[in-house]
Amino acid sequence: DLHLQTCLKDLSTDCYTFPFSFCRTFKYFKMPLSRSLSMSSLSGVLPAWEEDELPVEDLLLFEVAWEVTNKVGGIYTVIQTKAKITVDEWGENYYMMGPYFEHNFKTQVEGCEPPNPAIRKAMDALIHNGCQVYFGRWLIEGSPFVILFDIGSAAWNLDRWKGDLWETCHIGLPYHDREANDALILGSLITWFFKELTDQLGDNPNVIGHFHEWQAGPGVILSRSRKIPMATVFTTHATLLGRYLCAGNADFYNNLDKFNIDKEAGERQIYHRYCLERAAVHCAHVFTTVSQITAVEANHMLHRKPDVVTPNGLNVKKFSAMHEFQNLHSTSKARIKEFVRGHFYGHLDFNLEKTLFFFIAGRYEFSNKGADIFLESLSRLNYLLRVHRNDVTVVVFFIMPAKTNNFNVESLKGQAVRKQLWDTAHTVKEKFGKKLYDALLKGQIPDMSSILDRDDLTIMKRAIYATQRHSLPPVTTHNMQDDSQDPILSNVRRVGLFNSRTDRVKIIFHPEFLSSTSPLLPMDYEDFVRGCNLGVFPSYYEPWGYTPGECTVMGIPSVTTNLSGFGCFMEEHVSDPAAYGVYIVDRRFRAAEESCNQLTQFMFNFCQQSLRQRIIQRNRTERLSDLLDWRYLGRFYIHARHLALHRAFP
Repeated sequence: DLHLQTCLKDLSTDCYTFPFSFCRTFKYFKMPLSRSLSMSSLSGVLPAWEEDELPVEDLLLFEVAWEVTNKVGGIYTVIQTKAKITVDEWGENYYMMGPYFEHNFKTQVEGCEPPNPAIRKAMDALIHNGCQVYFGRWLIEGSPFVILFDIGSAAWNLDRWKGDLWETCHIGLPYHDREANDALILGSLITWFFKELTDQLGDNPNVIGHFHEWQAGPGVILSRSRKIPMATVFTTHATLLGRYLCAGNADFYNNLDKFNIDKEAGERQIYHRYCLERAAVHCAHVFTTVSQITAVEANHMLHRKPDVVTPNGLNVKKFSAMHEFQNLHSTSKARIKEFVRGHFYGHLDFNLEKTLFFFIAGRYEFSNKGADIFLESLSRLNYLLRVHRNDVTVVVFFIMPAKTNNFNVESLKGQAVRKQLWDTAHTVKEKFGKKLYDALLKGQIPDMSSILDRDDLTIMKRAIYATQRHSLPPVTTHNMQDDSQDPILSNVRRVGLFNSRTDRVKIIFHPEFLSSTSPLLPMDYEDFVRGCNLGVFPSYYEPWGYTPGECTVMGIPSVTTNLSGFGCFMEEHVSDPAAYGVYIVDRRFRAAEESCNQLTQFMFNFCQQSLRQRIIQRNRTERLSDLLDWRYLGRFYIHARHLALHRAFP
């Protein structure tokens, strides 16, 4: 093991401290594992695992998820970023499995032949019975093998497989729930594949199946009920019922032991899905979840305590020099400023050099993601900045996809006006520069009236008049389909943040994921995050929370809560998270009003930092990235596989 002690400069003093000792195990499957990884002392984070090395050459690992090559939500990020360290460990004995979608296969997968003849024969057994199966390499880092099952080609078996499920565990699926029906088809095809594969392999090599979320649940249930000789791991990234209850504004965490689970699931018409999830949890040899907060939730909702907590990591790319990521921040921030210049044309009476960019991003779950408390806190921050006559302006981006009717005219016009002004200034500058150059060559100090003629002044005046605007800059960049009922816009109206000249907090709602091909804000999400000053994610329900984690590895400070898996992880591992740019709002033990005031205070304090303090803080935030690296966190998955093998093949 390599013990890495990192010097972090304290924000308020010039002395250097050694706040943590961080032990990284670079031989990923070396056992026993070191227990040291701490900001204060991470004692007890890693159990004292005493297993030997996994005999990878004598095993096959299959990872099953609905989001293999199919981006829907956060699980896609988990399996995509984890692929490289898993391939490094398992090589050609690692396979991912999921549903086949033609567009995804053509754009993300390079088709090829399976290297293992047993897998080819198992695929052929399904293909000869009319079910299409595809094989290839997923074109992501690590290039893992993928086996994709065409659900449509096997849909004719649905009624028979529903009957099998009922006979197996008395779970019935309604005909109108397309997602549950597709999950059953996928699970049945995967079970069929495993049966064919294990029949050929016999006792060697042994098979491990790792299933993610309830959509992969039928695969666990059917594999175990048919006594297929394989070790199974099931991971829940968020309980179904937990997400529904929190979206309905229930006081979830204070009433975990009081909910009538069956009744709540039935009233929300997800009882059959809940049964699939719970059955998968109890059928798996090993049950894992992504955070301690979700482990508590799963224990109450699904009635099984997780065997292992497997936190989500990222592939952390370290820069050789500290200033490199700071330069990336400056470059990306300059691009955001260009967009802001266009969006606020005619009202650009604030200093962009003293403007901070905050953002919130993710699925449009208004209360679950904390957008409600965020807007209320922004209203209070606006008041504080005005009362204290602070010259800082805060521009806040809401990046949450919603139903729209394309870009609105005002937003597009703003960018066009900005570009026209730039072209005008460039033209005048060219003429001005040439005349100035000629005069200096002649040894003369030029007369300004001779350098700028009447036509130049006319062009500049016309450009200035073109920037006049009789309406306020728009709050949203798109035309919303249901403007009057939209939760964010309704609350913007309630708190009165309309981007007026006197407001120190400006709102921009971008109801679409960012893309470098956008005509409005042509930036990828990663570049955009790098250009911002603070990510704010005050979630009420967030089993892990990739958004603040992504901020951390890019060196961008963020706000999270003690109800998110990420926030709990940082509280446990870092002695003073706020000093390292991770602000944790207490939403578990405080009333909403107190949480709102705490968030407001965090943001107001951030606004009062000097440029030097923000640079030092970004350096410290970026150094936390080792905590979130899959090279460390992947070891929790290794332990889960060990445990499953031990229980399946004692």
